[in-house]
Amino acid sequence: MTSPEIAANIQRIADALTRLAPPAPPPIDWLACPAYVWTGDHGHGVDVLEAPDLGLLVGIDAQKDTVAANVRRHAAGAAAHDMLLWGARGTGKSALVRAAIRASQQAGPGRLALVQVAQDALTGVTTLFAALRGVSRQFLVYIDDLGFEDNDSTGPRLLRSWLEGGVEARPANVRLAVTSNRRAIVARSMGEQDDPINPRDVVDDRLALADRFGLSIGFHRVDQDAYLAIIAGYAADLGLGWRADDPQCRGDALEWSQRRGARSGRVAWQYIVELAGRAGKTV
Repeated sequence: MTSPEIAANIQRIADALTRLAPPAPPPIDWLACPAYVWTGDHGHGVDVLEAPDLGLLVGIDAQKDTVAANVRRHAAGAAAHDMLLWGARGTGKSALVRAAIRASQQAGPGRLALVQVAQDALTGVTTLFAALRGVSRQFLVYIDDLGFEDNDSTGPRLLRSWLEGGVEARPANVRLAVTSNRRAIVARSMGEQDDPINPRDVVDDRLALADRFGLSIGFHRVDQDAYLAIIAGYAADLGLGWRADDPQCRGDALEWSQRRGARSGRVAWQYIVELAGRAGKTV
């Protein structure tokens, strides 16, 4: 086989491999969308940020004021904190982050965007930071339902490095918002205090990860009145005709929560979806 024939065969093989390889993802326009999803090595824009109005989030007034004020400051380019929102499931942590972002975007379009990162994409956040650094826009990087197990050393190390201002720290135009069912983020056991080797250090090290957030905001189960108030707010906004002073309406809503085994903002919204479905409406 002559040299030209060998070269032609090599070129055909190279062309075939090129056809088999997936195309490179399109570049991200970090100024175009209100929200983005980061998958670990790349991301994509989200044209519409789905979020409730801040006014519909009932029973978490103190948390709402704190988060909304911090997001507004960050959007304006002023000093702002990284945030840890922790507490019981379904109590409005995720909804509040999205609602605060949406409210800030309505007040100042284009100044701030949300970037959601899944927990399994944490190792790619440093790449995300490199992409966002230098962009003329503020970003809130949002990690929902974060929790590290005892045998996970990589995740906590990454989070510490982002928050502590080290080589891998987040850029100045980025703040973190993390939600977790655990106040300490890292799993804790009842036997921590019984550890014979520096037991106080074991507990302190676990809590120190949460302490690195400038704002640590707790969320707790709502009582019956707050649960019904949440339903009343959503129902009025959607025109569903549910009234808190109607015993039948109240009884139906309470029965729903009993069947679900909980009272929370999430359960209240699920009841609203049920009401809308009965009325033949969409939400």
